[in-house]
Amino acid sequence: MLIVMDHSATDQQIAAVKKAIEAMGLRAEPIPGSLRTAIGVLGNQGYVDDTSIRELPGVRETIHVSKPYKMVSRDFHPVSTVVRVGDIAIGDGHPPVMIAGPCSIETEEQMLAAAQLVKAAGAHILRGGAFKPRTGPHSFQGLGVDGLKYLRQAGDAAGLPVITEVMRIEQLEPVCRYADVLQIGARNMQNFDLLKEVGKLTCPVLLKRGMSATLEEFLAAAEYIVAEGNDQVILCERGIRTFERATRNTLDLSVIPLIREMSHLPIIVDPSHATGKRSLVPVMAKAALVAGAHGLMIEVHPEPEKALCDGAQSLNGPGFGQLMEEIRRLQQYLDA
Repeated sequence: MLIVMDHSATDQQIAAVKKAIEAMGLRAEPIPGSLRTAIGVLGNQGYVDDTSIRELPGVRETIHVSKPYKMVSRDFHPVSTVVRVGDIAIGDGHPPVMIAGPCSIETEEQMLAAAQLVKAAGAHILRGGAFKPRTGPHSFQGLGVDGLKYLRQAGDAAGLPVITEVMRIEQLEPVCRYADVLQIGARNMQNFDLLKEVGKLTCPVLLKRGMSATLEEFLAAAEYIVAEGNDQVILCERGIRTFERATRNTLDLSVIPLIREMSHLPIIVDPSHATGKRSLVPVMAKAALVAGAHGLMIEVHPEPEKALCDGAQSLNGPGFGQLMEEIRRLQQYLDA
């Protein structure tokens, strides 16, 4: 339930409403606005009888919200959230943010080369996986903590913040030590214990949509993080599994404007994992920006043909540079 206070409601009236909510065994979450304050009611397992609340001084109206996600919805939080990574802003009113780098961290030299080439092309954040959840147990699983060190060194050398995936709760300490942004991968979107622990942190989190997740499930997963206190969440569409096998996944571009309508959290797109084909990445990247994405995550490798993971969907340096130039030209039209 959402309680909308009158624009002239006093601090004492707002406090009285909060007290009444808490007396019902529920949690009150004030949501200040430019014109009036709203109060979100959390913790209910079903319908909340609002009879006693409606009659309190200063209450304008009560709105029953039936969605399983509340704190990430625009009903509770109409103002768009801007996630900040150092000096970089991700969200409405800011230029699209480009996250780029190899799928897996392989060597110190590879990461340094990747960092320099994506920086030169105009990327804002360096990506690289140190812990890799792979479909097959015999595939390359990543370098672990050594990989985190290589990623941090490369980011510092190029002057870029870094993002990497965390798979388990026990990995949070080393990942937080080296990374600026934590990534929750598609396979862990509903790892609820991990989501809760990440929600207790203050660093930004990039949450990828699960391979077969509905939009409601995606936003409910984000709710786990925000409900613990961390609202610095970036949503990432990376394609979902359908009957089609011509591409790695099916990129659901319609989810971008839908999420922008339904949630205040920023949404970016990963066309590399969505398509699985290098030739399709540039066109789908640009399509995502036209659809309203707040940024992109692109896999870039100095030598894709030698990559230990996802080389077929990775751009090389010249390919990424060309894409960035095309995006700059496109952005001029989108901003006009």
